[in-house]
Amino acid sequence: MKRRFCLALDLKDDPKLIAEYKHYHEHVWPEIIESIKQSGILDMEIYLLGTRLFMIMEVSEGFSFEAKSNADRHNTKVQEWENLMWRFQKALPESKPGEKWIRMERIFKLQA
Repeated sequence: MKRRFCLALDLKDDPKLIAEYKHYHEHVWPEIIESIKQSGILDMEIYLLGTRLFMIMEVSEGFSFEAKSNADRHNTKVQEWENLMWRFQKALPESKPGEKWIRMERIFKLQA
């Protein structure tokens, strides 16, 4: 059974940085793709409107944000990617210190 999570994050309000961020996501490093798949993420999409990013993740039943976070902390390539991406990203006002992507609350679904 698949589960879906939606998350949000902002980018810095700089057209050049946003263009560079988009370019990186056209060529995501293979190690990052592999770490995403290994964590139980089955599909992922990121959308952009202005400076607001919106991520949709379809995950396996065994997926855990805690396990993914722990694996990421021990993966030097993921840490390198995350540090690079932080150049472009800006925490949401609702973020806790060090927190990036924030899970969104679903408030409507057409079908039950």
